Amino acid sequence: MKQIRRFIPVALLVLVVALSAAFAQEKPVAKVKAVRFGKLWDAKGKLWTNAIVILDGERIKTVTSGAAAIPPGAEVIDLSKYTGLPGLIDVHTHMTMYTDETPGEPMLKQLAANPPAVEVFLARKGALHTLEAGVTTVRDLGADQYMDIAMRDLINHGEMIGPRMFVCGYGLYITNTQYKPGLNPPAGGIADGVPEVLRVVRQQIAAGADVIKMYASTGTDDDVTGFQTYNYEEIKAAVDTAHRFGKRIAVHSYGPDGARDAVRAGTDSLEHATDMDDTTIAEMAKRGTFYVPTIDHNRYYLDNWQKIGYANGFQEKTKAFIERNLETARKAHKAGVKIAMGSDAIYTMFGENMRELGWFVKAGMTPEQALRTATTNAAELLGKEKELGAVAPGYFADLVAVEGDPLADINVSINNVRWVMKAGGVVVDKTRPSRISPP
Repeated sequence: MKQIRRFIPVALLVLVVALSAAFAQEKPVAKVKAVRFGKLWDAKGKLWTNAIVILDGERIKTVTSGAAAIPPGAEVIDLSKYTGLPGLIDVHTHMTMYTDETPGEPMLKQLAANPPAVEVFLARKGALHTLEAGVTTVRDLGADQYMDIAMRDLINHGEMIGPRMFVCGYGLYITNTQYKPGLNPPAGGIADGVPEVLRVVRQQIAAGADVIKMYASTGTDDDVTGFQTYNYEEIKAAVDTAHRFGKRIAVHSYGPDGARDAVRAGTDSLEHATDMDDTTIAEMAKRGTFYVPTIDHNRYYLDNWQKIGYANGFQEKTKAFIERNLETARKAHKAGVKIAMGSDAIYTMFGENMRELGWFVKAGMTPEQALRTATTNAAELLGKEKELGAVAPGYFADLVAVEGDPLADINVSINNVRWVMKAGGVVVDKTRPSRISPP
């Protein structure tokens, strides 16, 4: 959602490795573990009682209710006071755009002033807060200077503690910067016309992106306009190129026109889209296009606008947009569109990721349907439905313990996360004095 603000040498990112290693070493993972839950929602259609999840390394070996299945010598983790869930998935974040709340210094200004190495180093805090929300996997949709790729790789190499990341590099967007005399190197992500779209998509793939992102309309921060910026031919070129290289694509559109053309062009997911007509919604249901409404991030902007540094006067338009966004989500859900949970977390919003589920219940979902948007649906959008988003043999050992009944009250999943495991390693434990805390 966020667009490029400056050009800073990528080479600064190498400093992050040395800085991160000092603060974020994960403990070695014991090979065989057995995790006991009082109840377990496995996202496969079963609610277990007295469940035992047996892990072998980073994968789940079996799910049972029989204690006899626990291998001799296995480490037993007793969470029988809690309800287990699969590790949650947030399919729309901006992990490298983390800021602290420095009194008197707007967060927008902080983000614009920090060099890439500093931004990635600070982002480790947002990564920990994201894990604390029960989110073990994210799809990150936009960063400067390929910081998202650096952060993904640091996490994968064990040099930073954070959720599993699928990243896009630069999102594609049209020219939107003023001309300045002298040398003007092109900012990453800018693409005008089909040939440039093809080049920039290929550039993201060459850089190591997992997914492609395209901004097909205006709308970001305190701006809720949504006029179309890329036409059908340009969107189609991006979609076809991404698919040809085996990548999925997410298209940003606040308004209905860019959304309509993105769906027609075959996008895998549509981000934010509001005021979509019945024809577009029906086409999404027919094609299996995922809708990522991102309703709650605008609530966050309203709650924090002065800390962020927005100018006063945007509030009424944003409030109206939230209501239209919610109504569009309600219509899409009723029509059978596949919905995936994306928070659009940025600044200090990390840790509030699951608040989006509350909006989904307002849109007519049951708590279980809302949970599916952050588990099975989200995993399918990532193309990882056989590895993520459920508790079953062969899946990654991503587990969450919550206090209460999440199938009766969605707020349990939002507010009552007590313990989190990612790939067999405990990364959050609030059931006793914390063993892992932000550096």
